[in-house]
Amino acid sequence: MPSDYDATEFVDGDFQAHKSSYAGSPAATLRAPTREEVDSKVAEAHQRLAEKKRELEELERERAGLEETRRRQMEFQTGREEMLHHLTRGVGLLEEAEFKARQDAEQMNKTLVDFRDALAKVETIRQETWTKDGFHGDLTKALTTLENARMEWNSARLKFPVLSGKFEEEGNEVEGKMDGLALARQSFGQLCRLGFALTWPVALVVLIAAGVFAALLLRR
Repeated sequence: MPSDYDATEFVDGDFQAHKSSYAGSPAATLRAPTREEVDSKVAEAHQRLAEKKRELEELERERAGLEETRRRQMEFQTGREEMLHHLTRGVGLLEEAEFKARQDAEQMNKTLVDFRDALAKVETIRQETWTKDGFHGDLTKALTTLENARMEWNSARLKFPVLSGKFEEEGNEVEGKMDGLALARQSFGQLCRLGFALTWPVALVVLIAAGVFAALLLRR
């Protein structure tokens, strides 16, 4: 009876081994890329670059926004500290000035009352009503009233410069300085014309007087 069929008897082992080694050789795996594969890789690279560019632009916008926020925060902090300092100092200065102004106003009002009282007392002095018998007493009383009024006046002048005319004097001094500066800016010719305009009436009077004197001499 013949033996069973063995398929391996008709397979060439050396051929199969050579075929397997050829299929797994480096030459098969390192073949040149096709045009389609290169185009696909280029398109993929462009897409990745575009995505990176968008990411960079988004990061740049985010960075610019954060920088602007930081700048505004610093501006707020600096401005807040500055205004707190100025306003706190201003409140203190104005409160002090207001208190002093109120004191000055109260003192001025008191002085005004004293002035009116002293004025009324001085106005009541009537020398024509004095009698011979009471002359010395009336004179002493009148002098005392005047002395009290003078003391009130001198005391008030020390407190309020406006009573001494200092404000008016300062204004006149400033005006004189301004006039001097205005004259200093004038040219020599303008100053000569100004001097002639100021002195020609005097010169005319002198000429008339000289003419009259000469006429008198001729008549003699």
